[in-house]
Amino acid sequence: MRIDKLLANMGYGTRKEVKGLLKGGNIRVNGQPEKSPKTHVNPDEDMVTVMGEEVDYREYIYLMLNKPGDLVSATKDANDPTVIDILQIEDQVFEPFPVGRLDKDTEGLLLITNDGQLAHRLTTPKKDIGKTYYAVIAGEVTENDVQNFAEGVTLEDGYVTKPANLHITHSAAQSEIELTITEGKFHQVKRMFEAVDKKVTYLKRIKIGSLMLAPELELGEYRELTEEELDYLLTITNLE
Repeated sequence: MRIDKLLANMGYGTRKEVKGLLKGGNIRVNGQPEKSPKTHVNPDEDMVTVMGEEVDYREYIYLMLNKPGDLVSATKDANDPTVIDILQIEDQVFEPFPVGRLDKDTEGLLLITNDGQLAHRLTTPKKDIGKTYYAVIAGEVTENDVQNFAEGVTLEDGYVTKPANLHITHSAAQSEIELTITEGKFHQVKRMFEAVDKKVTYLKRIKIGSLMLAPELELGEYRELTEEELDYLLTITNLE
């Protein structure tokens, strides 16, 4: 990798600013001064220092966000702020993107990474990785709904969903449920309940597979995945 790209990726400035650091003699490779931005280095083997500080190179970043209900799950949007906009600059330089999508008004667990292979495997229906949601429903959710969801429901466009696991935590005129699905059609949870004549009034994703939203994260807060959490995702996607 070119040294100017490596340092720009690690947040040491734009390519132009990095070139300034190089020309100023502030960067060394394996102890030797380096001034050319075109020099290639191996991040796994070469020691790069900036003003005496060793660069700890990372190729990928893995973040867990508790998404609030006013952000778009995208890298850019012409009208609304995105989940990338609230990241710190030192995280944005990795050019990460959300793994899958949560509707703008949906809260909860969203993974953000620049690891395209992991993101693809987490979102492909072929892996059958469950996504679990907590929802408040206008209408009494019944055991009949549980059975219908287990068999797959027919959406308004004729699509029959894969079997889903519906668990009722409170059944009344306003019900509370947890639902696990293994696919991600547009507005799927809302459309599934519309198919049984009910309406989702609040929706929050709480789990991907067995990875749970960290309870300490307030809305809009995020943190890096722990080694154990990342190992789990690599395992269920067969990337370990």
